[in-house]
This record gives sequence, structure tokens and C-alpha cells, in this order.
Amino acid sequence: MPANTHRPSMGVLNLQGGEKRFNLSRLPAAEALSYFVKHYWMVSWNSQDDEPYMQHVVPNPCVNLIVKPGKTMIYAPATQKFTYPIYGEGLVFGVKFKPGGFYPFLQQPVSGLLDRPLEVRAILDIDGMELEKNILSQGDEQAMAAIMDQLLLSKLPPQDEQVLQINRIIDFIMAEKDLSKVDAVCEHFQIHIRKLQRLFDQYVGISPKWVIRLYRLQNAAETMDLQMPIDLSQLAIELGYHDQSHFIKDFKAVVGCTPDEYRRNIQNG
Repeated sequence: MPANTHRPSMGVLNLQGGEKRFNLSRLPAAEALSYFVKHYWMVSWNSQDDEPYMQHVVPNPCVNLIVKPGKTMIYAPATQKFTYPIYGEGLVFGVKFKPGGFYPFLQQPVSGLLDRPLEVRAILDIDGMELEKNILSQGDEQAMAAIMDQLLLSKLPPQDEQVLQINRIIDFIMAEKDLSKVDAVCEHFQIHIRKLQRLFDQYVGISPKWVIRLYRLQNAAETMDLQMPIDLSQLAIELGYHDQSHFIKDFKAVVGCTPDEYRRNIQNG
């Protein structure tokens, strides 16, 4: 799939540069799953480079079921970037659940999965190796999606209204690019901070504070990806940072480098 400056990166850092080295596809799940599942995604590559290309991703507040050779598991959201080396030939298939959308399948606090991925058999009637064989042997993306549709539909839980509430809150966080305080979320939705924190612990797995931080830094990185040259001081202000050093500290803590270093890396390709 060709690079598209208008396609949302959804946390994939320097998506335009990455798509010179791999193909990223996103497909919808079956309609009955759309309440819980954001989309399916597939990444494939066939690299002739001598050195691996290190693709970095800032996580979304979403659980992912990832099908890849030897490492098929269900992963909770993280609070730091994830780096995947692209080399040789490979294929990975994933299910990105909506924020809160995995909890109805799990029926346990999603925060319990942090740093402790879940075996797929805990949710589906299949183990990781068999799932890899069934999914990754398909030569067609639609066929992969159809297999996953069937597996998830066989375990379809009742719809949970809290999932809608979680997504309304996270949509608000995404839209308000200069949002910096959890208190502003509580005020907008007329919800006590303790209740909001419990809701996120149970359904999302990470705190509202972390969700706000991740989206601010995704916005910062995506803006730099698409707009060069850029005034980093102005960008920090637009994202609600009143202190440039705070912006630099947050960015480095999650992305692993300063905004200026990230900008130079983008410029150098």
C-alpha cells in the first residue's frame, strides 16, 4: 500500500518512511464484532537490506491480539514505544480491540495483563501455534480476516455500555489536542476522578493520565512526520505544554529521544 500523508498513523512513528520498507493494511472486522474490535491489521515485508529497519510505535490504549511466528499472544496497552526490527521476509496479523473492547471477552481487569501477555487459548478455542498455522498460511488478507471473524464470533460477549462510555471519553481526549489534565475530562463528563481511574483500570489497562500523555505525544510525532520544517516551541504550546522542558521530558520518556532528535531523524530519512 503506498504511503499516504492523510492516512492516520495510529502511533506508527514515521509511517511514510516505514511504508517504503513494509506494507501495512487495515481491514474491518465482521459487523457483529465492530462494537468490540477497531480493525484487523496486517504487516508484511520482504527486505533486502543488510541492516534491520527499526520500526517504532507509540502504543494506543487498545489491547492487541498479535499473530506472529512463535510469539502469538494477547497484549495489553503499554506506556512506552514498541520497536520491531524489519528484516528478511515476514508477516504479522493483528486484532486491535477498541479501547475497553477486550474487557467483555476477558471479564477481568485489563490492567492485570500489563507486562504479562495472555495466551490466546484463554479467550479462543485454539492455541497460539495452531492459530499461527491457520492465519499465516493464508495468502489473502480477506481469508485471514474471515478466520479471525469466525473465532471471535464464536465467543461473542454481550455488549457492555461501559465500552461506549470509554470510547466517548477517549474520542474526547483525542480531539482535544491541548488537553493536559485528567480533571478536565472529569469535568466534561461529570464523573468523579476515582470512578474514572477505576473504569480505566478495569477496561483499558492504563490510567487516564497515561492515555492523555500517549495521545499528546502521538500528535507531536505525527505533526513532525507531516510538517517539516516545524517550530517545536510552537508545537509544545499547541499541545498544551506550558513548559518546553516538560514537553521534551515527556516525549523522551515515551518515544526514546528528544523532539529535536526525532525531527532530525525524520529529515535524514
